Amino acid sequence: MKYKVLVSAPYMQPEVDRFRPVFREYGVDVVVPPVEERMEEDELLEWIDDVDGVICGDDRFTERVLKAASELKVISKWGTGIDSIDQEACRRHGVAVCNTPDAFSEPVADTVMGYVLCFARNLPWMDTAMKDGIWKKIDGFALREATLGVIGVGDVGKTVVQRAEAFGMRVLGNDRVEMPPSFLESHDVRMVDKKTLLKKSDFVSLNTDLNETSRHLIDADALSQMKSAAVLVNASRGPVVDEEALIDALNAEEIRGAALDVFEKEPLPEESPLRGMSNVMLAPHNANSSPEAWEHVHRNTIRNLLRELTGSAPINEELQRLIR
Repeated sequence: MKYKVLVSAPYMQPEVDRFRPVFREYGVDVVVPPVEERMEEDELLEWIDDVDGVICGDDRFTERVLKAASELKVISKWGTGIDSIDQEACRRHGVAVCNTPDAFSEPVADTVMGYVLCFARNLPWMDTAMKDGIWKKIDGFALREATLGVIGVGDVGKTVVQRAEAFGMRVLGNDRVEMPPSFLESHDVRMVDKKTLLKKSDFVSLNTDLNETSRHLIDADALSQMKSAAVLVNASRGPVVDEEALIDALNAEEIRGAALDVFEKEPLPEESPLRGMSNVMLAPHNANSSPEAWEHVHRNTIRNLLRELTGSAPINEELQRLIR
């Protein structure tokens, strides 16, 4: 039996040719549409009507898209987050949704700590000054002198906690889910309410997924509760932060700065004031960067797809044989 699969995940698209032998072995014809960051609803509607499966990124699988996808059997997400997929609509239309849990915890946690170090040690600003011919020492502080607040202590958040502990930081955590006793016993993190975390933290790291409780979790009110010398780090989902409120808070020096890997609209619009702010560090939704993690996700995403389409999936040895 032949299956038609749409590969819209930007990270998977460059790898399609390498995995074509696997797709051929399982009777899959691959279609690769043009994608910059993600496919919006109207773009998906142009491609989805006769597709059996999808390997997607953060594409907008809405009720309207799923209703038009009469042949769709599986959405295999490249990565972990599935907040852009209407999961209830998928259940109604009989479409399986698969992902790779805990796919990028280590590289994302490394990114968070990289930002924390940059602000604590003022590395980017001294570099800029030196290159401008200015010999100026800028005071910094050791991480053991600072408190890190982690909002969202899931797979990524727990990994951030572990790294922060290694630097000797005081760590506060906040999550709507109760933490396993074993984690609390083995790690020096104190779980507190959000208000306490915002008030006491020198750095606030957002590591929550995007859901009904986390959209604009950091708004004007939350920002007003943070220390004036605090730094916000967001490597989770853009809409977790009210971007306009953040820009206002940064301009008013209500907080010291921000490090943002994700944004409410991606790519970040050229006219965004964030691009011109010297107290903001920006990245193009790239905190997951890791060759080993990417390869694991490539393979697991394909396995998930094939398992739902054909009832079987290749093990590692078969994958190696097929892609040689």
